[in-house]
Formats: sequence, structure tokens, C-alpha cells
Amino acid sequence: MHRREKCEVPGFDASSVPGRRQSPALSSAVMASTWGSIGKKLGDFAVTQGPKLLRQVQNTPAVKRATAALAGPPSGVPGRPVSRRTSPTAHRARRIEYAPDLDGRADPGEIVWTWVTYEEDPGQGKDRPVLVVGRDGNTLLGLMLSSNSERDDEPNWLALGTGPWDADSRPSWVRLDRVLDVPEAGIRREGAVLDVDRFETVAARLRADYSWH
Repeated sequence: MHRREKCEVPGFDASSVPGRRQSPALSSAVMASTWGSIGKKLGDFAVTQGPKLLRQVQNTPAVKRATAALAGPPSGVPGRPVSRRTSPTAHRARRIEYAPDLDGRADPGEIVWTWVTYEEDPGQGKDRPVLVVGRDGNTLLGLMLSSNSERDDEPNWLALGTGPWDADSRPSWVRLDRVLDVPEAGIRREGAVLDVDRFETVAARLRADYSWH
């Protein structure tokens, strides 16, 4: 019996023949290279897109509500209630009358300071001046003031000008379309008394646009 001799063709790589099994070492090297390339692409994606995706997730309403619940009450003055609830101004319509009296109780026409939570993030807030326009027992009804000049172009805000409630003498605007429920025990300090002419300008808008009388 004759022994079959192995025939080799110069320049021919037998491993490239379809269906021919590659050695385990070569297969492992190919897989390692492939997974390495995938890992690099995933790493690059995490670096370039990760922060953007994280911000999008953090800004969803569900995450904000969960964050606010875990954070607990806003960091206002310890032991004092804060102003959380707002209502459409027409829903709180009533008689409005200028009656400031610095007797320790806040009355319509006075501007007081209280901690007001943000509408978009109830877990946070800011100490703000509020114009008192009414009262329900121990709850004051107030209109929020702002020194943000962008309010000048917004129809639901009315320019008040400057006053002693702002230590930097900045012009202020008062929001007309929402009424704050301000716990009287949550007032941090009395800020000022708005003069009768400007108060009546505010009252006229409440009567004309929001059914106050």
C-alpha cells in the first residue's frame, strides 16, 4: 500500500477555504477582537451620549416627583409652614379692600415675605415677597411678586415699580392669574405697605379680569 503524500501549493492558505474549521486559538483571537471593538464603541457612546441621556431621565415628571418625595419638605425656615398651594385667581374671587394695619396681622395692601415652593419642583423653593389681597382664617391670600424683567411682556403680570420690599430697589411685577395660600405662621417678616394707588390698580385688574368685587 502506498502512503499518500501531503501536497502543498505555494501561496495557498488552506484556512481560507469555505467550510474548513479554524483552529481554536484563531477563533478565540477573532472573537476577542470583535468584542473589543464592540466594547470600545459602547464606551465612546457612554462618554458622548451618557450625560445627555441622564439629564433627560432626571427631567421626567416621575423622577422629579420621586426626588421631591425622598428629599422631604422644602428647606424654608425650620418649623414654619411654607406656601405650597396656588389656585386660579377667579376661583378665589371675593371682595377686595385696601386695609393695611401694622398690628402684627397681615392685611390687604401689605407685602410680606414667605417661602414659596416652585410649581415645577415642589421639593425646592424661594423666599419671596407676596402682596396680601385677602384672608381665609389664618391663611392669607397673596399674589406673588418678582423682580424678573421678563415679566414685563407677560399679560398675567402687572408692573408695580420699585418699593421698600426690595432691598436693591429693583422694579417688581405682581402675578395676577394665580393666588397663593400663605399660612400666616409661615410669614418670615413684614416687608412693606403698598400705597393705595398701586393697590387699587391691582384690585381693578382682579375685578375686571377675575370676578373679584
